[in-house]
Amino acid sequence: MLYDIKLVTEYRYASPVPFARQVLRLLPVERPGQRVIAADLSIRPAPTERTDSLDFFGNRITTVAFAFPHSELRLETRARVLVEKAETRATQKTPPFEQIRRSAVAETDLGPKSPVHFLFASRLIALDEAIGDYAQESFPPGKPILEGAFELTKRIKAEFKYDPEATDVSTLPADAFAKRAGVCQDFAHVMIAGLRTIGLPAAYVSGFLRTEPPPGQPRLEGADATHAWVAVWCGREAGWIGLDPTNGVPAAEDHVVLAVGRDYSDAAPADGVIVISGDHSIDVAVDVIPVGA
Repeated sequence: MLYDIKLVTEYRYASPVPFARQVLRLLPVERPGQRVIAADLSIRPAPTERTDSLDFFGNRITTVAFAFPHSELRLETRARVLVEKAETRATQKTPPFEQIRRSAVAETDLGPKSPVHFLFASRLIALDEAIGDYAQESFPPGKPILEGAFELTKRIKAEFKYDPEATDVSTLPADAFAKRAGVCQDFAHVMIAGLRTIGLPAAYVSGFLRTEPPPGQPRLEGADATHAWVAVWCGREAGWIGLDPTNGVPAAEDHVVLAVGRDYSDAAPADGVIVISGDHSIDVAVDVIPVGA
């Protein structure tokens, strides 16, 4: 599926910001099954400094600095991305989860796609016994890794409430788990915490969902903003497979990858330092439109 993507993020500050330095992850890159035909990020006002590069996990990052007062900031991403159609991978044969657990800790590869980076606690995701016990219910002895992970995906969809008022960007997985409520970031963090606690590698993925679903299919939760889901390492042969606990589905043709990391802090659309006095507001608008639709 070929998509035209438009993401507009607008910040408004109560008082002028005299200085800011930010790291932006707002441009998609080539990944397996995903081809970026064109992508551009426009910034208004124009920053004093701008550098584009790739981080360790292969995400495209734009580092900007503003050394002058400004009361507003507008970031606009436009991209055309081809997501290859693939047969659903949620039912493919994968090794038992016990084998994956042993293989992951024995990996000697330290490259960005290695499972060793996604086995342990990270900045925003602690190993949690209660969440681990919850995840373990989907992994009886001998359960194939993908089958168990997909079952956990569907359980989170069924047992957690999508509620943007229940959490905020700083909510930790333990709190979202206790509430059984949150948004896509929370559901992804909870699922990752559970998998890592029982020794299984899981990564955080941010990206976009198509705005308009195919005819006869329901609109997916999270299509109005950047979305988040989970990639589970299913062994060297199967590799990383995406699962969306917010919607209880595999990450497939509807999902466009923006960034990958250990948790939200590695894949956040924007972070950095802003010198500010007073409050600020942010508006985000996303359109992911199939070309020709």
